[in-house]
Amino acid sequence: MNLADEYKAIKIALDNYRSRLDEVTEEQFTETPPIGGWSLAEVYSHILQADLGSTIAAEKCCLKTGVHTRKGLNWKGKLVFLLNRFPPGKRKAPAAIANLTQKISKEEARNLIVRLRKRVDSIMPMLHNAPQDVKISHPGLGMLDARQWLKFLRIHTEHHIKQLDRIEKSLKQE
Repeated sequence: MNLADEYKAIKIALDNYRSRLDEVTEEQFTETPPIGGWSLAEVYSHILQADLGSTIAAEKCCLKTGVHTRKGLNWKGKLVFLLNRFPPGKRKAPAAIANLTQKISKEEARNLIVRLRKRVDSIMPMLHNAPQDVKISHPGLGMLDARQWLKFLRIHTEHHIKQLDRIEKSLKQE
């Protein structure tokens, strides 16, 4: 895994998220879409909270405060990392993550993006020497080391762009 490529892809995805905020009104941002499901605000809340959690897990691994283990990815995790993306189809967020999701304002979303960028910037230097045997459990993918948490963050962030596309399309059809 090339850390520089992962970092660049995360920055591009976050730029995408940031620019999308300028394209919708506050009302559209918080509106439940006609297709049902989460509003844009709830999707942003989910993505950014989960990604911040990923940076915390990566940092714990780097600081060797995770679990020393040989355990690794489970079969779902191996599939996601092999494909370099989530498999096609809809899935539900783990309950612990879904419960954190709330409708946030565009300003709160902007602030979370800034906060996430700072967190990613702060852990990047640590990842080069991160131990591979110190891991934190992911609720669906198994035990991830610091570099895997960064890759998951990128996969997760890119995955939700398609969801944002569907919601934005449904809002425009109203």
